[in-house]
Amino acid sequence: MKKRRFYIIVALVLVLGVYGYEHFLKEKEVSSIIENGKEVKTDTNEFFLPSSTTGQVIHHQGYSLSYSEPHEQAEWVAYELKKSHLSNSNFKRPYFEIDKAVKTGAAHWRNYKNSGYDRGHLCPAGDRNYSQQAHDETFLTSNISPQEHEFNSGIWNTLEQKTRYWASKYDGVFVVTGGVLEDGLKTIGDEEVAVPNQFYKIILDANNGNIKMIAFLMSHKNSNDPLYKFVVSVDSIEKLTGIDFFPELEDSIENKLEALASYKDWNFN
Repeated sequence: MKKRRFYIIVALVLVLGVYGYEHFLKEKEVSSIIENGKEVKTDTNEFFLPSSTTGQVIHHQGYSLSYSEPHEQAEWVAYELKKSHLSNSNFKRPYFEIDKAVKTGAAHWRNYKNSGYDRGHLCPAGDRNYSQQAHDETFLTSNISPQEHEFNSGIWNTLEQKTRYWASKYDGVFVVTGGVLEDGLKTIGDEEVAVPNQFYKIILDANNGNIKMIAFLMSHKNSNDPLYKFVVSVDSIEKLTGIDFFPELEDSIENKLEALASYKDWNFN
């Protein structure tokens, strides 16, 4: 009887030891991913990155983001969309995965299940078709926000397509996009993922030595209005979000461009 009890105790110690070691390895892996998320070489020119109001900036190969834990999504996602990035590659659509580089813990994709909202990409998969890795990274949950299907597949999709058109026409653009995150928003899921009432997209063309930018602010509903109806100044989005979008630009250039709400230098055809 004593010998049997001894073997049971030894077996339990071994099981707990194996479990503890696996847990240690998992925690070490997560810590490594978080650190890499701060330092990974990104395809995006970091000179154009916005400020972060959350202090949690993460770099992936194809885009960078600032994660807002209270809203369980990115306050902005920023990336460079070069002409060479545009591709008709038809990569297999992967499953959504939790972004392990988010140190506070990114929201689970299950929050969206039966919520009535799409898992709306902030950096579209269609903008990262130049490699399988860059494409698959867009399916991390830090890159999605709850969007009504009609909006996601309607006017928002139209703007995404127009952005790709400008990237081709102007030999590359820089893109910053996100939902306007504020207190009191409707939430979905157990983790209370916020549903933005508005979404923005800011596009900057810094080619040919002639910097220009254009900003869009859209209510979270589909619309048949032409895109130019949604053009606003960058300054107005900064007031809504508290984000300084292009802090590294020379002040005289930044102040001039961010005050404009003009689309005259952009081809809408």
